[in-house]
Amino acid sequence: MNKLLGSLKVRIVVSALLLILGLLPIIGITVNNAFETQINVAAKNQLKAYVYAVLAMAEVENDELLMPEHLLENQFNVIGSGLYALITTKDNQLLWSSNSFLGLNTPINLPKPATGRNSYGSVLINDTPQLIYSYSVSFATSEHPFTMTLHIIKNQQEDQQQISQFSKTLWTWLLILMALLFSVQLSWLLWTLKPLGKFSQELSAVEQGKSMQLSTQYPIELQKVAKQLNTLLQTEQNQRKRYRNALADLAHSLKTPLAVMQTQANLNDASLEQINRINQIVAYQLKRAQSAAGTGWHLGVSVDDIAARLIRTLGKIYQQQQLTIDYHGDANARFKGDESDLTEMLGNVLDNACKAANSRVLLTVKQLPNSLHICIEDDGAGVPKDKQQQIFERGMRADTYAQGHGIGLAIVRDLVDSYHGTLTVGQSSTLGGARFEFEFTH
Repeated sequence: MNKLLGSLKVRIVVSALLLILGLLPIIGITVNNAFETQINVAAKNQLKAYVYAVLAMAEVENDELLMPEHLLENQFNVIGSGLYALITTKDNQLLWSSNSFLGLNTPINLPKPATGRNSYGSVLINDTPQLIYSYSVSFATSEHPFTMTLHIIKNQQEDQQQISQFSKTLWTWLLILMALLFSVQLSWLLWTLKPLGKFSQELSAVEQGKSMQLSTQYPIELQKVAKQLNTLLQTEQNQRKRYRNALADLAHSLKTPLAVMQTQANLNDASLEQINRINQIVAYQLKRAQSAAGTGWHLGVSVDDIAARLIRTLGKIYQQQQLTIDYHGDANARFKGDESDLTEMLGNVLDNACKAANSRVLLTVKQLPNSLHICIEDDGAGVPKDKQQQIFERGMRADTYAQGHGIGLAIVRDLVDSYHGTLTVGQSSTLGGARFEFEFTH
């Protein structure tokens, strides 16, 4: 999850999706509520108009209400039409009802607004919800005022059907719009972020040694970054070239003094042996450094190939010891560095393990998403705890081998540090001897 949230593309897509899923539903709810309110207002105004139309036809004589047999609005004259008119006294006694109300039960608790006032709400008739608009009036007569309340009742089913149909249509189109907007926005975002994908691919190509420079065909925001990276790459290449030339000059400068010293007649065998050894060490170290200078820091090499080659070589060297070198490799494992450096590190530690082992050496390589793990174990005596740190110091030895000057593991530690890796020493839980574990993060 953290890896996904760390992606700029995922963040932008999720933000766009949340915006669409949050904004459009709010718009849909607002529009739907506004439509429902408008329907209710229209229904109220309609019932109010019916009130005035019915009151215009009402007459009071001798304290009796006189109503025509048929009203102008034909729905009041059709039984069960859904539009009803009732007139009640101030005590809610039914005085008159339209023909459309025939066969229905008079609802209880009818509204009783004050004279000249109105009320609007809902009421149940035969368990069916109805809209009701009530208006109280008082007719002046010769003896005393005649007060009554006119109720106009309308079935809610038609209005509810309109609201339901509108809501269904609205949400259908909103869902279509959401899908369309998300598709368009996703396409637009992918097109916008395409240069970043290209930028990442070119960086991978440079890292793998397939390319030496980045192209400059990028948007303005990335052109400066690409230009600075190209400058950095070019500077690194030039520095390595100068370093390689300086090493070549140093090699030629050392050859002549060493050759002169070797031709001296008064040198004993021990001195000649040391001069020859100095000559070999200088040639070896210059060759290794020159090889490293000739390749880029960004190159990745296959660990599997180097490990297999070293195992074959060491197997021949220690063939008489009947030594078994087991290898648990990972074909996808890659070391982000120079091949000669990895060969130096693995070869040195493997060689020490072969010298210390009784019969078995184990090499394990694991490639994790963000790191490379290499473990070398043997079934020898192991490295005492008090010497596990000293063996990396120059001139210090943890073995009794006849050859060597105690600088091999120091060189390994220097190389590991140069790649910001770690090298730990301990006891092998599998074989019982020493355990050397490399870890390189990338």
